[in-house]
Amino acid sequence: MRVAMLAPIHWRTPPQHYGPWELVASLITEGLVKQGVDVTLFASRDSLTKGRLHAIADTVGEGRTLGARVWEVLHIAEAFEHANEFDLIHSHYDWQPLTYSRLVSVPVVTTIHGLSSAEILPAYKKYNDRVAYVSISTADRHPELKYAATVYHGIDLNQFTFKSEPGQYLVFFGRISHDKGAREAIEVALQTKLPLVLAGITPEKKYFEEEIKPLIDGQQIRYVGNAGPKERDRLLGDAIALLHLINFDEPFGLAPVEAMACGTPVIAMTRGSMPEIIKDGATGFLVQTLEEAVTAVGRIKSIDRETCRRHVADNFSVEKMVEGYLGVYQKLLAA
Repeated sequence: MRVAMLAPIHWRTPPQHYGPWELVASLITEGLVKQGVDVTLFASRDSLTKGRLHAIADTVGEGRTLGARVWEVLHIAEAFEHANEFDLIHSHYDWQPLTYSRLVSVPVVTTIHGLSSAEILPAYKKYNDRVAYVSISTADRHPELKYAATVYHGIDLNQFTFKSEPGQYLVFFGRISHDKGAREAIEVALQTKLPLVLAGITPEKKYFEEEIKPLIDGQQIRYVGNAGPKERDRLLGDAIALLHLINFDEPFGLAPVEAMACGTPVIAMTRGSMPEIIKDGATGFLVQTLEEAVTAVGRIKSIDRETCRRHVADNFSVEKMVEGYLGVYQKLLAA
């Protein structure tokens, strides 16, 4: 089986810090290679893989300049111009590669990492019968789209150290944004009088400057910037709990899975995929209000940290994810 894996070029694959779509593309690529699949990764020039790397562009970061958009389109086109060299193409982009799908004869798989806007739905609907869509949670399925499967994201458990005993702080890990509930995490920390460490990028500059920065005192509320893999492992593993008080229906949450892999329970809003990821009362608590979140912090010692780790190993390992995608590939190629 020859697979073309099309990763975004916003960040390196795998990312050095932030880059969830690139991370998932990398984990699938390396997992497939380990299974003996011939994979060519279409990614940025600085990307790393044990498969073949096909690169024509540098990373474009968060820039939305004309130059960045041009290189993204050239990057996508490059994969489809080499389509006849592969048995299938697996895209981790948004809607743009769908428009190339009828110009090639090979099957195309698209992992929908979440519909970024209702405005892009017409593109997905147009290619409903041409592209095999994979959802990353049942909650994120759109009623007007057809899906080949749901495959949960998986992580490499070897990158996460199990900690049987927590430290003395709460942690927020992810984009410092309204959607991710950064301000809500601070409110819970203040009410419980526990330290909070925030880690992540700050794409919403106004939100950070007005809602978050004034509350950072360097003592109870600390911001440590964007954390790479080693720092992520330490921050998550030593925390009492991860606060994931999201304000949107999140398609999938890698941070909760990564925290549980370290043994750290999660307190999350009951929205989107959270009920599929967290076992309420066993690996954390699902809440609907800040008051419930504050109460959950007081109950967090009742959660067995080994159960958290085992839950991830059973349901969200990279091996299980790769197995799911191999099933999709084999079904497509058999048809």
